[in-house]
Amino acid sequence: MIAIIDYDAGNLKSVEKALDYLGKETVITRDPRKILAAEQAILPGVGAFGDAMGSLSRFGLVDVIHSFADSGKPFLGICLGLQLFFEGSEESPGVKGLGLLPGKIKKLPGGTGLKIPHMGWNSLNISDGKRLFQGVGQGSYVYFVHSYYLEASDAADVAATTEYGTCIHAAVERGNLFACQFHPEKSSEIGLQILKNFAELTK
Repeated sequence: MIAIIDYDAGNLKSVEKALDYLGKETVITRDPRKILAAEQAILPGVGAFGDAMGSLSRFGLVDVIHSFADSGKPFLGICLGLQLFFEGSEESPGVKGLGLLPGKIKKLPGGTGLKIPHMGWNSLNISDGKRLFQGVGQGSYVYFVHSYYLEASDAADVAATTEYGTCIHAAVERGNLFACQFHPEKSSEIGLQILKNFAELTK
């Protein structure tokens, strides 16, 4: 069972639909018992960093998320979920993130011909040996929608990068923690392969 964590941040149904297509059993929930009993968990989300952390606190999910992360079971953040894994964001100064991994979320610089938010397909430069990207070809395209990006503190955590006015750490992987700035559930066959890889991971 894969728990999709519900904290009123949207994007739940599309993740559920993609996993259903792969034949994976899911539950959308904010019940701590169901989350902690799951074999894997996903923190999706779209919206503002500060609002999302407020929602996680309001629903009593911050400690639950830390307990799940500490359990060693596979845990995936998607889009805003990736950003929440880290220490803080320029979008919401003074608001602490979950701090599961070291790094900061910064505003995309934009530039000539680059629109913010960044919406569209970008190719990935995939690091060697990353479990999330098994069977995914170098340069594969995935779908992004974001105005802020990750700058991870530890280069060893970076599973994939892309370029959009700057080098974006597009995915990370450390132990049982995985996260994507892009939306695998909206990234066609490539995204389905990434979700399949995650769903088949075990503790």
